[in-house]
Amino acid sequence: MTNEQYAFLDKFRQDFKNQIKIWNTFVPDLMDLQKQAAKITDTPDYPFQTPIVYNTALDQITAQDSITKIVIGDNPGKDEQLLKNNKYLVGQAGKLGERFFKMNPELGTDFRKNVIILNKTPVHSAKTAQLKTIAKLGGTSAVQLIQQSQIWMAQKTVELAKTLNAQIWLVGYSELKPKGIFSLYRDELKKSDYLDSIFVYQHFSMNRFTIDLTNYRKENDSQTLSEALTNLGTLHREEIFGI
Repeated sequence: MTNEQYAFLDKFRQDFKNQIKIWNTFVPDLMDLQKQAAKITDTPDYPFQTPIVYNTALDQITAQDSITKIVIGDNPGKDEQLLKNNKYLVGQAGKLGERFFKMNPELGTDFRKNVIILNKTPVHSAKTAQLKTIAKLGGTSAVQLIQQSQIWMAQKTVELAKTLNAQIWLVGYSELKPKGIFSLYRDELKKSDYLDSIFVYQHFSMNRFTIDLTNYRKENDSQTLSEALTNLGTLHREEIFGI
C-alpha cells in the first residue's frame, strides 16, 4: 500500500483502540450482562475475558501488505474474545472463510494476508442474537453502546475501504434487515457513496456462504467464480439495501 494508505490505516487502528476505551466506560457491568444473556439462552459455560474486542490482527498489517477486501462479520464470539486471541473470525466460521480462499487460488486472496476483518460491532456475545438480550438487560446505556458502536464502525469502515480501494464484504445479513440488531449499521452504510463496492453474502458459519454460492452457480453456470461472487453479492445487496 502507499505511504498515505498505511498512514490512514495506522490512524484507524489508533482511533479504534481509543474508541474501545471510551465504549468500555458506557456499561461498567457489561461482562455481567454478557454472562446473564448467555445463561438465559442456555449457552454452555465458557471463560468471559474481553467484553469489547479490538482485533489485534490489525496490528500485524505492514506497509508492504496489499489489502483487497474488508470482510465484515457480526460481532466477536466466544473464541474471538479470549485474551489469547482477541482476533476476529478465528473460530469455525473463520476457518471456513480461510479454506474457501485457499481452495480458490484464482481469486488471488489470502484470507489472513489480503483481508482486513472487522465486525458490525465489537461488543462480544456468544451468539449474535444475545446482543438483544444484553440491550434489554442493560437498559439505555447498553442500547447506546450497541447502537453507537455500529454507527462508528460503519462510518470508519467505509472511510478505510475507500482509502485502501478495497471491497467491503458483509458476511451474514439476517440481522441487517429492518428489525434486525444491525439495522443501524445497514442504514449508515446506505448513506455512503461507496455502495457499489459493498457486497453482501451468507455467513461463513455452517458453510452457508459456500452453499449459497454453489446453488447460485448451478443456476448461472456460464459465470466464472469471480463473476458469480460479484453478481451474488450484488443480488443480496439489493435485497438488503433496497437499491
